[in-house]
Amino acid sequence: MMLMERLYKASIVFGVALVFMQPCMASLPVPTSNSTDQLALLAFMNAINVQGNGTFLRSNWSEKSGFCDWYGVSCSPRHAQRVRALRLLNMGLQGTISLHIGNLSFLEVIDLSGNSFYGRLPQEIGHLHRLKLLILERNALEGRVPLNLFQCQRLEVLVLQRNNFTGGIPKELYTLRSLRTLFLGSNNFTGTIPASLGNASSIKWLGLEGNHIEGTVPPEFDQLINLEGLNLYDNHLSGSIPPGIFNISSISQLLLPLNNFSGSLPPTAGLLLPNLSWFQVQRNQLSGNIPSHLSNCSKLFRLLLGENLFTGQIPASLGQLPSLKTLQLFNNKLTGQIPKEIWSRKVNFTYLDFSDNFLNGTIPPTIGELTSLQRLYLDNNNVEGSVPNEICEMTSLGELSLQGNKLSGSIPSCIGKLSNLRLLFLGSNKLGSSIPSSIWNLENLLFLNLSSNSLGGNLSTNIRSMKALGSMDLSGNQISGNIPLAIGALSSLTSLSLSGNLFSGLIPESLGNLRALNYLDLSQNNLSGAIPKTLEALSSLLYFNLSLNMLTGEIPTGGPFANLAANAIKGNVGLCGKPILQVSLCRNELKSENSKRRTFLLKYILPPLTALVTLAAFLYVLKKYRRKNVPGPHSLDSIPTIEHKPITYQELRYATNDFCDANFIGAGSYGSVYKGKLLDGTDVAVKVLNLQHEGAFKSFDVECRVLRAALHRNLVKVISTCSNPDLRALVLQYMSNGKYGHEGWVTARGDMYSYGIMLLEIFTRKKPTDEVFTEEQSLRQWVSVSLPDRVMEIVDNGLAGTEEGRDMTATEANLLAIMELGLDCSEESPNQRCNIKEVVVKLNKIKLQILCNRVA
Repeated sequence: MMLMERLYKASIVFGVALVFMQPCMASLPVPTSNSTDQLALLAFMNAINVQGNGTFLRSNWSEKSGFCDWYGVSCSPRHAQRVRALRLLNMGLQGTISLHIGNLSFLEVIDLSGNSFYGRLPQEIGHLHRLKLLILERNALEGRVPLNLFQCQRLEVLVLQRNNFTGGIPKELYTLRSLRTLFLGSNNFTGTIPASLGNASSIKWLGLEGNHIEGTVPPEFDQLINLEGLNLYDNHLSGSIPPGIFNISSISQLLLPLNNFSGSLPPTAGLLLPNLSWFQVQRNQLSGNIPSHLSNCSKLFRLLLGENLFTGQIPASLGQLPSLKTLQLFNNKLTGQIPKEIWSRKVNFTYLDFSDNFLNGTIPPTIGELTSLQRLYLDNNNVEGSVPNEICEMTSLGELSLQGNKLSGSIPSCIGKLSNLRLLFLGSNKLGSSIPSSIWNLENLLFLNLSSNSLGGNLSTNIRSMKALGSMDLSGNQISGNIPLAIGALSSLTSLSLSGNLFSGLIPESLGNLRALNYLDLSQNNLSGAIPKTLEALSSLLYFNLSLNMLTGEIPTGGPFANLAANAIKGNVGLCGKPILQVSLCRNELKSENSKRRTFLLKYILPPLTALVTLAAFLYVLKKYRRKNVPGPHSLDSIPTIEHKPITYQELRYATNDFCDANFIGAGSYGSVYKGKLLDGTDVAVKVLNLQHEGAFKSFDVECRVLRAALHRNLVKVISTCSNPDLRALVLQYMSNGKYGHEGWVTARGDMYSYGIMLLEIFTRKKPTDEVFTEEQSLRQWVSVSLPDRVMEIVDNGLAGTEEGRDMTATEANLLAIMELGLDCSEESPNQRCNIKEVVVKLNKIKLQILCNRVA
């Protein structure tokens, strides 16, 4: 009875457990069969989008054919119709990895590299207990590495590099006892390297490069006795490199660059590394001497120790390494000479970089024995002496940089034999003589820098042969003559600097053919003539400098000149253009301004003046026949005179603040006018004639004669002149025109104000400066308060008198109309003044009224 009761209770518990386990049963492996594998593969395909090379998979993975024949699917020879491998690399697949992949229970190999899978790696992959290779590099997978993965105890190769995995490096990795290759590089892993990884003694290749790992390298790494390659490139690791690593004799590649490792390399480094072929630690903070025992690494073919703090001399024993191809020691603090063992035919170097150190000595003739050398960098050291001719025997040389040293003598004339040269940097030395003509035979040259030397001579027209040249810097030399037209044939040129030389003549128009140019510097030469308009076609130009030459003429305005800075053309006194460039206006611009003024005068000012003169003449005739001429209250004797005194050029410069733009008043056909103040405080207007205009000298003489003889109260008086071979200037009395810009308004109606005052002045025979007028009452105010009742009291007596047969009522009405017109033209507000068309209409009306009265 008790047994039956217990069985009953057990059945209840089991039933309850089944209910709670239902959600989990979907992720458990289903009974294995070939139909299961087919369903799992179809589910895998349904979770992705097929693009690029993989578009045919939709038709290839058809239920009409057996799945073992599907592309990328391999079945086990021992277990028929069971999937053993899934290889779909570089197929353009995009999507998630289906969790049904966990149902391919016989799967040993998964290679989905070079696709666009995203999302997380499913936990179900832990069901693949036979899995040996999991390669998922170059995708977009993210999240943490699933812990279920470590149930795959047969896993030998795990490649997850170049994805977006996050979190820390799993400490459970050491549990994979069969793991030989672990590549987790180029992800977003953080934290430190787990010390437990040192227990994964089966690992041969370990790559953690390109992550955000910090801290130190665990000393337990010396237990990785089977390690052949260690790559910790580009992380945030610090501290010293564990010395035990240099005792792992199986190591072939040790790559530790772009970290913050400090301390020094063990002096014995290299003694126990017979298989080391690639040692790379550049861009760290390592110091001390370079271990001489590295010469025991007979298989070493790449040694990269650049951008550290190594001191002392270069070990001569490095020159005895038979397999060494690449030796980079740049940007350290190495001293002494480069060992002669380096310059030996026994060593087949292809790449030598000793730049940015403190090395001295000379380049020996034996350098010619390095016939396999492709790249040689000795720049920014203290190497002196000459460049040996034997350098021309290095026929494989593609890059040669010797700049920033103390080399002297001439460039070897045989340099043109180095037909493979792509880069030639000899700048910042003491090289002299002329540029060898053979250098222009280097048709494959891409970069040429000969700047900051003492090179002379001319630039050869053979330069046209360098079709591939992308950058040329010849600045800071003594090269003379013209810039050859052939330079326009260098269609690949993006940067050109010829500054600081003795080039003369014109800027060649052919420079406009260099459409790829983004840097052009022709400053500090003796170039003359105009800036070619063809340069407007250089639409890619970002830097442009023509300063400190002798250029003349108009500055172009199109293309790169639209945003040209004043500094780019300073020091060329003959240039003209926009005022913002701090140069004078061009003649055509002055003509344009003068043309506008002439048009305005002819259209709006001349007609009313003509009518006014006609009216005045008519009234004068009336007065003459009415009675004898009444002598006016003024005569030429009353016109104030101004003392004529000599004024020097220096006084004019001082008076006008060196003819600055702030004192510029205006410009005419033959020159410009500036406001100034003499040493005695006199305000003057200085008219400077443009001597480049062919009529300037004649205009100066004529103006001097006319203004000297003219005496009229309404003409500006001549104070003095200034004349020398380079300057013709008239110094005139300055008449302020400030009413013109009342309240900041500058309009054409400013001239109407002057016209109105002149009208009042003519008909009242009183000047605005008459003693009767004070600050409280001006000429205009005096006329205004007198109208309309007392018009006959304020006009000239000669006009107000009586004459037989004359209608005085009509005369008074006409004079009143003229005076009111003068007031309308001289209103304080420009907007209230008459326009010129209205003036002409009113004057013609008054003229007709006078004629009608005369006839009557």
